[in-house]
Amino acid sequence: MTSLGETIWASLPVPAFVVDGDDRIAEVNAPAEQFLNLSARALRSAPIFDRLAIDAPLEEAFARVRTDLSPLFINKVDVSGGNSAPVQCNIQIAPLIGQPGHVLVLLEPRQIADRMGRAYSVTSAAKSAIGMAEMLAHEIKNPLAGITGAAQLLSMNLRDGDLELTDLIVAESRRIVALLEQVEQFGNLRPPERRVVNIHDLLDRARKSAMVGYAANMKIVEEFDPSLPPTYVDSDQMLQVFLNLLKNAAEASGGQGGTIRLRSFYDMSLRLRRRDGAGGALPLQIEIVDDGPGIPPEIATEIFDPFVSGRENGTGLGLALVSKIISDHDGWISVDSVPGKTVFRISLPVAPKETREDQ
Repeated sequence: MTSLGETIWASLPVPAFVVDGDDRIAEVNAPAEQFLNLSARALRSAPIFDRLAIDAPLEEAFARVRTDLSPLFINKVDVSGGNSAPVQCNIQIAPLIGQPGHVLVLLEPRQIADRMGRAYSVTSAAKSAIGMAEMLAHEIKNPLAGITGAAQLLSMNLRDGDLELTDLIVAESRRIVALLEQVEQFGNLRPPERRVVNIHDLLDRARKSAMVGYAANMKIVEEFDPSLPPTYVDSDQMLQVFLNLLKNAAEASGGQGGTIRLRSFYDMSLRLRRRDGAGGALPLQIEIVDDGPGIPPEIATEIFDPFVSGRENGTGLGLALVSKIISDHDGWISVDSVPGKTVFRISLPVAPKETREDQ
């Protein structure tokens, strides 16, 4: 491959295979090695159908691509390798220019594609809204403080009927101030100060805090993988993430009680590559699962955007802040929701070996 070709090949975020004219694997990328849990050395020269079980007539597809010299797309096909469970994928097959008989095969696991599609992406309009709100927050808080003080002074000389009105002014003014403080917090979030952290310690702290507060009427079940290696995060910021998600899960029950599940497990299927080309595997998975009514379908794809909320009087800043923190940690957050089950999944990197040794 040329230097540019090598760069593009290394940058592909999905499993990719180059197959020669005899249907043998000529080359694979890193995601393909992870997908099959085999090294490139073990895969090269092996018949592709010995390594991949694909529920589709791929021999015919290869023949058609080689004859027509045009790409072919196959959607929603079960693919497995070795003893792994089948994964539903979209498959793209294309002729390799300059190498007669060779084809390029790309596998796009549907679970990753769906999570990518639902993941957080702040639009320029949302960024502008945050910037404008942050700029106005300080200016609005000052007159609100004056209004609150004036209402409290008036209440000293009013009768019971009129006191209700001044109490309402004070309560609503304080609610607006709290909203403005959230806006300021979102805009002024400092860069993370990372350290090697056992993620279970943070989850346990968040659970204990929630159980004596907003989740007091909930049952919280822990399903942790004790062999999970440490991650590299800002403890305070990540604790804030877990507390926000637990609060959302508790509020979803509407005060009727229910169960929240905290899960952790190891999964190498997700790799994140940022725009600057850097990135890597995000194998540490943390899920917060509730049995509430679910996220309204009309906002499901925008739930991480600022000012989008599924609750009455919700500010829509809590999940936006959560997603910003995860993004600042080079992680990924996604959500799957149906009535009776909502799953927020956070994917984080493993702490670098040299950092673990230092700390």
